[in-house]
Amino acid sequence: MEISKINSGFWSGKKVFLTGHTGFKGGWLSLWLSSMRAEVTGYSLAPNTNPNLYSVAHIESIQNQSYIADIRNLDALSTAIKYAQPDILFHMAAQPLVRYSYLNPVETYATNIMGTVNVLESVRLCDSIKSVVIITTDKCYDNKEWEWGYRENEAMGGHDPYSSSKGCAELVTSAYRNSFFNKHYSPSIATARAGNVIGGGDWSGDRLIPDAIKAFENAQSLILRNPLSTRPWQHVLEPLSGYLMLAEKLYSEGNAFASSWNFGPLDSDTRTVEEVTNMLIKEWGQGANWRQEGNDQPYEANFLKLDCSKARKYLNWSPKWSLETAMIKIVEWQRAYKSQQSMLQFSLKQINEYMKA
Repeated sequence: MEISKINSGFWSGKKVFLTGHTGFKGGWLSLWLSSMRAEVTGYSLAPNTNPNLYSVAHIESIQNQSYIADIRNLDALSTAIKYAQPDILFHMAAQPLVRYSYLNPVETYATNIMGTVNVLESVRLCDSIKSVVIITTDKCYDNKEWEWGYRENEAMGGHDPYSSSKGCAELVTSAYRNSFFNKHYSPSIATARAGNVIGGGDWSGDRLIPDAIKAFENAQSLILRNPLSTRPWQHVLEPLSGYLMLAEKLYSEGNAFASSWNFGPLDSDTRTVEEVTNMLIKEWGQGANWRQEGNDQPYEANFLKLDCSKARKYLNWSPKWSLETAMIKIVEWQRAYKSQQSMLQFSLKQINEYMKA
C-alpha cells in the first residue's frame, strides 16, 4: 500500500487555530502549516524554557496571529476563536510532563481536563469550524504492561496525574462528540494519541533527548532513571503528518473519521531508553556517555506500545523515518543551531525533506 502524502494544496488559505503553538510539537506544526500557506492563529502560554523552538525559529513572524494566554480562561479562549473564525482547530496546549504532574497535580488536571472542556465549549460557540483534532497521548491507556500494542478501543486509565488527566480528556471529547457534535452539520472531532516524540528544538526538562543533549554539550554523563523502560519513539514530524491527514479527512469526509487514532512508530522502533540513548551517543560522538541513577523515582510505566493499524488502513498513514534517521536529524538540527544558522529555514528544510521521503 502506498503511503499517502500531505496534501499541501488543501491547506493553502485554510484558517487554522492552534492551541499550544509555543510548545515543541506546536512549534513544528506551526512551521509546517505556514509553509503550506495556511493562516495560523496560535493560542498558548509563553514558552516555558529558554531557549525554545518558538523563539529560535522566529515562528511568530510567519503566523497570522499569536495569543499568549491560558486555555483555562474560557472567555479569552472563546473570544480568540470567534475572532479567528477558523476552519480547522488543533488542540495541543497541555501540561505534558509525567514527573511535573506529581509535583503539580491540580495544575495538571485543570489544564489538561478543563482546558479541553474550554476548547470544546469554544468550538460549540463558533460556527466556522468544520474539523477538530484533540491531541492527547499514548499514556492515556490503562497500561497493563503487556507486550502488544494498545488499540484505540482499549480502556482509558493512567497511573499518574498526567496520564490520567489525558485519559479524562479523551472521555470529555467523546462525551462532547456524542452530546453536542452528533448532527450531520456539526464539526467533526477526533482525538490523536502519539508516542514519545523527539526532534530538534526540544529543551523541555525531564525528557530523554533534551537531557542527553544538555549533558553531552557540557561534557557530562547523562543520568538515566529507567534505562530498561520501553517506549514508542518517533520523530515529531511523524505524528504531525498523521494529525494533518486526519484533519483533512474530518474536513472533507466528516464524522466517518470522528473517533480516536493512534500515531506511533513501527514496532521495530519501540525501544528501551538505553537503546535510544546509545543510538544518540553513536550519532553524537565526542565522548558522550550515560550512567544510571540509583535513587527511588516516581512510578512510570515500564512498557508501552501502540497498534497503529487503524491509521494505516483508513488514512494510509505510516512512519517514514526510522529511529536511526530521527537521531541524524536531531543532531543535524542541534549543530545547525549551535553554528547560528537560521533555524526557521533549517527547520523548514527538514520538513521539506520529510515530505519528500
